[in-house]
Amino acid sequence: MLGILLLLVTFPLSAKAQTNGNLTLGSSLTADDRNSSWLSPSGEFAFGFREMGRGAHLLAIWFEKIEDKTIVWSANGDNLAPEGSKVQLTANGRLVLTDPNGTELWSPSPTVAGVAYAVMLDTGNFVLVNQNYVNLWGTFSQPTDTILPTQQLDLGTKVNARYSETNYSAGRFHFMLGDDGNLAFYATPNPWDPSDAYWVSNTVGSGFQLMFNQSGQVYLTARNGTILKNAQSERAILEFNGVFRQYVHRKTANSSSGWAMAWSMVSSPVPPNICTSITQNIGSGACGFNSYCALGDDQRPRCLCPPGYSLLDSTNEMSGCRQDFVPQSCDGSRPETDQFTFQDILNTNWPLSDYERSTAQTEGSCREACLADCFCAVAIFGGGTCWKKKIPLSNGRVVPSDVGKALIKVRIENSTLTSTGNGQKKNKNSTLVIIGSVLLSSSVFLNFLLLLISYLIYRSFRSREYKSSQRVQVNQVTGMQTFTYQELQEATDGFREELGRGSFGAVYKGVLGSGDTNFVAVKVLATRTGESEKDFEREVSAIGQTNHKSLVQLLGYCNEGQHQLLVYEFMSNGTLADFLFGASRPSWYRRIEIVCGVARGLSYLHDDCTRHIIHCDIKPQNILLDGSLTAKILDFGLAKLLMANQTRTTTGVRGTRGYLAPEWFRNMPISSKVDVYSFGILLVELICCRKNYELEAKTEAQIVLIDWVYDCYHEGSVLQLVESDEEASSDVKRVKRFVMTALWCIQEDPALRPTMKKITQMLEGAVEVPVPPDPSSLFSST
Repeated sequence: MLGILLLLVTFPLSAKAQTNGNLTLGSSLTADDRNSSWLSPSGEFAFGFREMGRGAHLLAIWFEKIEDKTIVWSANGDNLAPEGSKVQLTANGRLVLTDPNGTELWSPSPTVAGVAYAVMLDTGNFVLVNQNYVNLWGTFSQPTDTILPTQQLDLGTKVNARYSETNYSAGRFHFMLGDDGNLAFYATPNPWDPSDAYWVSNTVGSGFQLMFNQSGQVYLTARNGTILKNAQSERAILEFNGVFRQYVHRKTANSSSGWAMAWSMVSSPVPPNICTSITQNIGSGACGFNSYCALGDDQRPRCLCPPGYSLLDSTNEMSGCRQDFVPQSCDGSRPETDQFTFQDILNTNWPLSDYERSTAQTEGSCREACLADCFCAVAIFGGGTCWKKKIPLSNGRVVPSDVGKALIKVRIENSTLTSTGNGQKKNKNSTLVIIGSVLLSSSVFLNFLLLLISYLIYRSFRSREYKSSQRVQVNQVTGMQTFTYQELQEATDGFREELGRGSFGAVYKGVLGSGDTNFVAVKVLATRTGESEKDFEREVSAIGQTNHKSLVQLLGYCNEGQHQLLVYEFMSNGTLADFLFGASRPSWYRRIEIVCGVARGLSYLHDDCTRHIIHCDIKPQNILLDGSLTAKILDFGLAKLLMANQTRTTTGVRGTRGYLAPEWFRNMPISSKVDVYSFGILLVELICCRKNYELEAKTEAQIVLIDWVYDCYHEGSVLQLVESDEEASSDVKRVKRFVMTALWCIQEDPALRPTMKKITQMLEGAVEVPVPPDPSSLFSST
C-alpha cells in the first residue's frame, strides 16, 4: 500500500533535474527534456512533463514505477504546453508554467505567498511549503479526475472527468461534495440546478468530507467523523465516461521496481449503470447526440452509433454521431420514399426525442409513417404504439427489459441520385446505364462513337478515384493539408452549390474523396490580401494549429497562383443568423449554450493560442452550427494575428457595421477588445432573439437594440426584453446577468471592457457582474 510521508527528506539538486528531495527556489524543468522529472523520495511518483502528441506537453503527476505511468493529476489539459515550455519554482516562490516566449500558461490559484521550497511526496501530492514546514498549497487540494490514499475532499471541492481516454482537457462529467453535504455527480460542466445530478449520496446536512485513508478505504464522513459510505481502493478516478471507479494495483512480493498486475476494479462503479441513470431534458444524455449507450460485460458503458451513422470525433466515442448519408428530401414533389429503408435495433430507445406518437399501430404502419415523413429519422415501435423521433436524438440507451424496437431510417446503398437543386453529383452508374442503353439502339457508327465516349468517361472516373485514394499532401512547412485548385474545383462540382458570400469571398459545398458523405466547405478568397505566398501559408499554419471545440476546423488550403482557398469542416445547420432570426425562435437554453460556447472560443483565440488572434468580424453570420447545434466560430482565418508579446496592432477597418467598436473609426490601434464589443452586440441579439437594428420595431425606442436594452436595464424592467419568451422570463436572474455583461462589453473605452475570459466567467456565474456604467455615449459612434 501507499504510505503517508511523515518526514521530508532533503537531497541535493542534480544538474539535469531535481529528484527525490526538496526543490529550492529557482528549480525548473523544460518540456524538451524527456528524461527530467521531480521524483518523490521513494520514486513512486513523478512530477513533470508528459508528451501528449507532437510538440504538445502535459504538466502532470504519474505513477513512476509501473509500466503505463498512469497519470493521477494534470495542470494544463485545456492548454497543452509547446516544446520548450518550462515549469519553474521562481525566486519569489511562485510555481508557474510558461511557454517558450515566457507567456504564463498555468499557475496555482489562488496565488500563495511565503513559499520556501516544494516537494513531490510519496502520497502523490506535490506541495508548496513555507519555512515553518507548513504546506501552503498542494495538488491534493485541486484534484483533476483522480484521488489517492491520504487525500480528502472538503465541502465545495470538485473532481472533473477528462474529455476522453487520451485527452486531458475538461470533459462533460464532474462530481462535487456540495456545501450542503451531498456528494453529487453531474453530466454537464455547469449544471443549471441540483436536479441535473445523475447520482447522489443523499447525505444533505450530514456529509462533511470525502476521505481516502492510508489503508485504501474511500468513505464519506459526517462532521463528527462518523462513516456514512465506504469502499476500498488504491486509486479512484472519475473516468471520461462519467463513471467513478476504484482500482488496486498490487506490487510483487520480491520486487521493488515492478508491479504484479494491471489495474483491477475492486468495487462496484458509481453509478452501477450510467446508461439508465442519466436522462436530460436539455442535453445529450450519457452519450453524445445521435448515439446510444450500452453496458458491456465489464460494466463499462459503450457509446455506439446506429446503422448508417459514424462518430463525430473518432478519438472520442462520447462525441456523438452523424449521418453518413444524405438526409431525406423534404421537397414535397420528390419524397424519395423509394430510396430509404430501415435497420432494426432491439431494446433500444431515445427517450424525450419524440415529436409525434400514434397508437393502435402495426410495425408495418409505423415504418410507412416514418418513411413518408421527411423529419422522421427513427421510429420506436412497441406494444402497438409508434413514436417518431428526429435529429438530434438524445438520451440513447439499450434497456434489455424494453420490448420496443428501434427502426433506423437509412438511405439505400447507391440511391444517392438527387436533384441538382441539392447540389449532389449524379450517380456515375446511372450515367453508364444510360450510355449503354443508347448503344444498344443506335447505328454501328454511333455505337462506336458512344463506346469511345464511355471509355473516356470511365477513364475520368477512374482518374478521380485514383486521385481521391492517394495520400493527402501535407505541406512540410505548415503541417497542413494542401490541395490543388483542380482538386477543389472537382470537389465542389465546379463551385456549383454556394453556401454563402461575404466581403472576403464565397463559400461552396464540396465533398472529398469518392464518397458522398465527407462534406467540406470551400472558401474562395475574392482577392489576394497582399501577403506573399509564404506569408499566407504562415498565417494558415498558425490558424491550423488552433484546436478548440468552439472553432470551425480548418482542414487545409490551396495557394496556387492567384487562387487562395480555405477548406473547412462542413457545418450542416448553417449560420447562427439563420437559426436566430428565422421563423421559429430557438429555446432560451439553447441560446445560453451557444453564447457560452462562442465566449469560450473567443477566450481561446485571445489568450490560449500560440499566437494570439483577434477575429475582427464577430457576428451571427460568422457563427456556424453543426449537426448537434453546437456553435463554432468561422472566419478567424482572415483575422489579425498578433505576435506572442503583442497586444495591439494597427490595421484598416475590418468587420461589419453595427458590430464595429468605436476605435475602428478613430484611427486608434485595435486590440482584442474590438471582439469584446462585437460579442456584446451578439449577446444582446441572442437575449432578445432579434437583430441589433430593426426599422420595423414596435416602437421607435426599440429600433436600436442596445439603446432599448440599456433603457430597460436602467428602468429595472429587463423582462420586457424577453416578454414573449416563457423560458427566458422564468430565468430572470440569468437574463439580468447577461444584460449587465453585454453592457460591459459595449463600453466606449476599450479599457473598461472585460477580457473574454472574464466575460465567460460572468456568463457562467463564476464571478459576480458589477453594475455597468452608462454606455449611451458610444451609440452614435458606430
